[in-house]
Amino acid sequence: MLRVLVVDDHPVFRLGMSALLGSLAGIEVVGEAASVAAAVAAAGALVPDVVVMDLHLGEAAASGVDATREILRILPGAGVLVVTMLDDDDSVFASMRAGARGYLLKGAAAAEIERAVRAVANGEVILGPAVAGRAVAYLTGRAEAAGGPVPLPELTSREREVLDLVARGLDNLAVSRRLTLSPKTVRNHLSNILAKLQAATRAEAIVRARRSGLGGGP
Repeated sequence: MLRVLVVDDHPVFRLGMSALLGSLAGIEVVGEAASVAAAVAAAGALVPDVVVMDLHLGEAAASGVDATREILRILPGAGVLVVTMLDDDDSVFASMRAGARGYLLKGAAAAEIERAVRAVANGEVILGPAVAGRAVAYLTGRAEAAGGPVPLPELTSREREVLDLVARGLDNLAVSRRLTLSPKTVRNHLSNILAKLQAATRAEAIVRARRSGLGGGP
């Protein structure tokens, strides 16, 4: 059984999250907390495998980051999954720097939450689709700003993001969800990518992408 602690200062959301997780096979909600102090105390007493953490606990906006850092100080083996309304870059990267393994936005589907909880428990890092798209854009932008080598420089940053995901095995619909683009926009990007790379097929573009380091290549 995966032991889960739910931390959120909004009672309706906290109870709903606990009910959802408690209904899933192999998952037990062992406790709830609504503040940093209560979360740290509960984590120390209950020793959960996963902590589902909101970022705003009725205190400072970054209170969930502080709670994450303190919980992982006393329970370094625990997995923290942030579930929050905050989708700005600062919140995402502050959470990951504090040690969180996952980041979802409130409103995520039940299946996505379940998948994320199990992934975090297994030591994986998982980001929600919108958050992942922002992270890719942020990291790509930093590489370009730093003047580092940019793979396939004939492509725009967005085209590289699309090609990177395609080279990782995602289909057009999955890419559109990950980057919060319309399927038509993704198709247009792929057409431009094929033309710029002078690739006759999607498969040929994927090979080029992986050779250049995109998609987890070479």
